[in-house]
Amino acid sequence: MPRLSEFYGIIIAMYFDDHPPPHFHAKYGDDQAQIVITTGEVLNGFLPRRALALVCEWTEFHRNELMSDWQRAERHQPLVSIDPLP
Repeated sequence: MPRLSEFYGIIIAMYFDDHPPPHFHAKYGDDQAQIVITTGEVLNGFLPRRALALVCEWTEFHRNELMSDWQRAERHQPLVSIDPLP
């Protein structure tokens, strides 16, 4: 699972050849969720409220980069790291 970013203890990753809709995986401690790139909604799983808010904020800033990485993952190309939240 290639790691794209990490901030405030939250790990953002994406799997190669994952199922639609385009999404990424966010892990915080023992909790994890799949987040839809286009909407920021939780597709599957759970994150604490504050961690989810940070992930949603980060997603807003990096939606285009996330979609580019999703397309790379579909083609099994190397993914590009994305800057964390400041």
